[in-house]
Amino acid sequence: MNVSHAVEQRVSIRRFKPEAPSADLVRDILERASRAPSGGNLQPWRVFALTGEPLAQLKALIAAEPPQAEPEYAIYPPNLWEPFRTRRFQNAEDLYATIGIAREHKAERLQQMGRNAEFFGAPVGIFVCIDRGLGPPQWADLGIYMQTVMLLAVERGLDTCPQEYWANRSKPVSAFLKLPPELMLFAGIALGWRDETAPINRLRARRDPFESWGEMIGF
Repeated sequence: MNVSHAVEQRVSIRRFKPEAPSADLVRDILERASRAPSGGNLQPWRVFALTGEPLAQLKALIAAEPPQAEPEYAIYPPNLWEPFRTRRFQNAEDLYATIGIAREHKAERLQQMGRNAEFFGAPVGIFVCIDRGLGPPQWADLGIYMQTVMLLAVERGLDTCPQEYWANRSKPVSAFLKLPPELMLFAGIALGWRDETAPINRLRARRDPFESWGEMIGF
């Protein structure tokens, strides 16, 4: 498999099979991903991978916890403007259409959103954290690391779903993982094999044409 194929094949999966990949395979992916670039070679990522009983315990804890009053950070800016507002709205419409949930069915949409807390049934849950003293450039490094993890997973026949949702559940997760105060939970990644029979996994997020966001200058 080449990189172009991995980029094309990577999609966010929202229903997984229960079978877990081996510890060696998961570690190999996470370790190889550390070759991702980072400014000044700070390597700002701190990574926790859970499966089995620890993951089950965390899920039970999250299910018993009331909603967090404030997210760890704002996942989206308030009053999102164009073209970002339309892109987000269209993606939500496409997602819920795959499982037959209409816009007015708010409770069902919230229920589906809540499945993030179960890693969508994935057998492996990964948390990516960062020192609170680091800034936006290092947050970008985390994104590069996460993308590298996801592409390596594709290469190994696995599937993923990146989840900024965990910013809304950072306090109980931080307590469970015994994170020191200076370490902030940034995001999660669900990892496993997709359930091929699940309609929600047929979603292929739209992308705007190059002409709407790119320019070629001097070519």
